[in-house]
Amino acid sequence: MTDTQFPQQTPAPPVNLLPYQNLINSVTVEDVFGWLAKGWHDFKAGGLVSLGYGLIFVVAALALTVGLFLAGFEYLIAPFLESFLFIGPALTVGFYAISRELEKGGKITLIGALSAWNRNTRSLLAFGLVLVIFMLIWMRLAVIIFALSFPFAPMELQPMINAVFFSVDGYVFLALGSTVGAVMATLVFMGSVVSLPIILDRGFGFGQALVISFVTVLTNFRPMMAWAAVIVVITGAGLFAGFIGLAVSLPLVGHASWHAYRGLIKPE
Repeated sequence: MTDTQFPQQTPAPPVNLLPYQNLINSVTVEDVFGWLAKGWHDFKAGGLVSLGYGLIFVVAALALTVGLFLAGFEYLIAPFLESFLFIGPALTVGFYAISRELEKGGKITLIGALSAWNRNTRSLLAFGLVLVIFMLIWMRLAVIIFALSFPFAPMELQPMINAVFFSVDGYVFLALGSTVGAVMATLVFMGSVVSLPIILDRGFGFGQALVISFVTVLTNFRPMMAWAAVIVVITGAGLFAGFIGLAVSLPLVGHASWHAYRGLIKPE
């Protein structure tokens, strides 16, 4: 009886990231504040166009929140608010288009911002779909974590607040939920920090842009973590200001993210 001979496995060739690394600049933490200053300048230069584009999402967020409350789904309001960190990159595509036109000295219009998705539509929609899926997964996980932490708590607003913020189980729930949310938000950030702008600006494909974004974060890890923290703080401030703050925080983050892309990716 002879031993069975198995064909020898050929190791997969290593992924060559050098072409992508050659596209990426090295930045510092100080550059982050420069991006914010340029984003604020674009927000002011964009005027009513930037403000109007931001107000569209303010109105939509308010309508969805009120709808959830009236439908008796109060327990979904908090995960919905947190989901802005997941879908935020998709919401800022119009701001990228405004900043791009300001760079070229072109005319900016609200229609132009809303129709930014027409440039490289397939890749932009693919990325937007992935972000929506991440948002839905997060909302589902948040509900599951809450149900496991408080199996007998009524799904009403005041009892939920008491259970979450004034009990030991609530602190465990907050710690677990924050950890899961932070991991998912980090993945979204790493995959989107330059991908949507480069898809809009240079017509890159979805997969290629995704890899470039991850390599960009790994190449400039400390500045990118600082940039992520700034985005969380500004977006959170907009949410805590009763949604109205999003009319300022979203345009600021959107325009600044365009300048982050310009600083991180070498020009053609």
